Amino acid sequence: MTSQPEHHSTVARRAVLGTALGGAAAAALPGTASAEEPAPKAPSVVDAERARPWKLRSTMTTDDAWETFLRRQDLLWTRLPTRWYEGPFLGDGLLGSMIYQEPGASRIRFTVQHGRVQDHRPEFGSGWGTCRLPVGHLTLEPVGTITAVDWRLSLWNAELTGTVTTSAGTLTLSALIHDEVLAVRVRASGDERAVWTFHPEEAVSPRKIQEAPPEGYTPNPPWTTRTTPDGTEQVLQPLTGGQTATAYRRDGGELLLSVGHSAPSTTAAEADSLRTLRRAGSYSALRKRHTGWWHAFYQKSFVSFPDQRLQSFHWIQLYKVASASRAGGPVMATSGPWLEPTPWPAVWWNLNVQLEYWLIHGSNHLELDSLATTLRQNQEQLIANVPAAYRGDSSGVGRSSDMFANRSVGRPGTGAEVGDLTWALHNVWLSYRHSMDKSLLRDTVFPVLRRAVNYYLHFLTPGSDGRLHLPSTLSPEYPVVPPQDTNYDLALIRWGCRTLIESAELLGIDDESKPRWQEVLAKLTPYPVDSNGFMIGADTPYAQSHRHYSHLLMVYPLYLVNWDQPESRDLISKSIVHWHALTGAHRGYSYTGAASMYAMTGDGDTAISYLRKFFDPSTRYPCQANTHYTEAGPVIETPLSASQSLHDMFCQSWGGVIRVFPAVPTAWADVTLHDFRTQGAFLVSAVRRGGTTRFIRVRSLAGEPLKLRHGIGGRLTVLLDDGTPARTRDLGDGTLAIELPKGREVLVHSGSRPDLVIAPVTVSEPGPAWGLP
Repeated sequence: MTSQPEHHSTVARRAVLGTALGGAAAAALPGTASAEEPAPKAPSVVDAERARPWKLRSTMTTDDAWETFLRRQDLLWTRLPTRWYEGPFLGDGLLGSMIYQEPGASRIRFTVQHGRVQDHRPEFGSGWGTCRLPVGHLTLEPVGTITAVDWRLSLWNAELTGTVTTSAGTLTLSALIHDEVLAVRVRASGDERAVWTFHPEEAVSPRKIQEAPPEGYTPNPPWTTRTTPDGTEQVLQPLTGGQTATAYRRDGGELLLSVGHSAPSTTAAEADSLRTLRRAGSYSALRKRHTGWWHAFYQKSFVSFPDQRLQSFHWIQLYKVASASRAGGPVMATSGPWLEPTPWPAVWWNLNVQLEYWLIHGSNHLELDSLATTLRQNQEQLIANVPAAYRGDSSGVGRSSDMFANRSVGRPGTGAEVGDLTWALHNVWLSYRHSMDKSLLRDTVFPVLRRAVNYYLHFLTPGSDGRLHLPSTLSPEYPVVPPQDTNYDLALIRWGCRTLIESAELLGIDDESKPRWQEVLAKLTPYPVDSNGFMIGADTPYAQSHRHYSHLLMVYPLYLVNWDQPESRDLISKSIVHWHALTGAHRGYSYTGAASMYAMTGDGDTAISYLRKFFDPSTRYPCQANTHYTEAGPVIETPLSASQSLHDMFCQSWGGVIRVFPAVPTAWADVTLHDFRTQGAFLVSAVRRGGTTRFIRVRSLAGEPLKLRHGIGGRLTVLLDDGTPARTRDLGDGTLAIELPKGREVLVHSGSRPDLVIAPVTVSEPGPAWGLP
């Protein structure tokens, strides 16, 4: 394997070569002009016989086709999982269950956890006072000793099915979660029978595995149980300022269970859990609604590439994020809805939240964005989080919080971590850019970002150099606090001011703060840099291994310093190389972050080499058997960000340009994308065969300007969906501006018209199924 400096040289050579080829390809398009001399808007010249209507066809239009494809991505078990990160997992964005062996017993545990169940005592902090609280678990207790299992987690149906073989017979089971109901159906044969027991768990912070509770902390009251007249069992857990209620009933071989949580009401959860259970009906009735939702979910986009193990992983992450989050629900905590003993039983805002949501954009699943709804619904709490003197115009959030973003933020000048709300708002901005939903911009991004940036502006002060400087703040998790000008915050301030100016213009707002934002952009001190690249901050080099890439935020994901700036390429390359040269603290997302950064440079081979480190069992913190991930406890963000790294290899849309197949690894000659959503609210479909892009189709959902870096060589054909030539302009660097009205589609290809078919690609790199096959 080549050294890191050789990687850097390879990146530069490939990028320059790619630019040269792209420019030559674009120049071959007749009727266009160079970027220096814009051409008048005129139709592209195409052969007359090509100017006829066209239509994309797909082999993925039937339920049978989808079921067949997704079945090849399913997780399988022929051994009984013994830990949470080995077993099947179910969820509906609120209720979650992981299935594995009951420790020390021949039984099967179904965990029962819920994303809204938390404590409500903020005086004890997010680790204890407003943390996620455990609910309990079910055990399936066979008569005999378990000797074998044969399980399949069907992605298509979001359902666990299979058998449990024991010394007494066989149990055939199926399980799913829908509408906050866990439904399990078991059929026994031989001398076997199914016995279910629900085990309530103490309503205390999972952080107890690491430390004693804070002074003055008192345990929540004990739970009580009761049986309703219709035979439903209930466990009632009183809380200070709330209540959790678990209701379950058995009917023959079926068990249905629901969890309710209320706050500040100390009684409402009891009725809520019973009402939810009644609404569910039976397993069959619930399953019909459940599979209908999931079948529609998957068909919103499609991706296929020839590495079976990674292709399966990617589809499992879509299943996972839809199991963990739904718009309108709580923002994902570090473990999603699958709470286990952990030092992190809360929402972490300095990296975890951001990485959790990136893949929903390209995969065309904005309906999963509970982060945007959380920030919109809790604006008053975000104001209350800053010191009282700044609440008139500022907002913020501390490093970790509950689902209501309840956590105070420190002051710049004290070494506090200040920028986490601003970074989270970048995710919401991405949701706006991928949807072009003005209400999201008006009601959430602009007002909350304005206040988040205002908090910074209170502390910027001019130095003797005439530049604006920020007093000491923390680069998340780096052990040394710079005396001033932390790069994490400088990048967020720059992005925030630029975005506020752009947003005000889009909304038609003549904001009185615009001159101040412009002044900050003109006078803010440059990023501290040394011979190794970006520093942590002023007088603070990157000198200790660091799992976060907070000091590189301007490179990724903000793209303020990017590969389209030739003058920045050396700085970007040496910064990434130096970050990874110090290895002791690296974790899974250190590798996924590097993969995405190299994808930005166009170097797919180096990108995939870093991504594969996350799947290498010889690393300290690799991806686990069921695609979950753990450090000192379960954390959900890293596998989800690995899917975003794949997205970044297949399609990027930063800087107003859509880049199709910008960093596909050399080994992946064939790739199919369909309805991949990009910034500007475009849906991109593209097919790569034999290492060559055969065609690109773009559909405009909002009528935004389209700039396409297509990567197609030769004489281009650019047709609208009625067969007429599209109006185009060559922008140089292999980028084409295309006039595409809202609701219309455009096709780009070279040579004779290819087969416009969306279909799975042939696997050239086989691999075992995930799970314990």
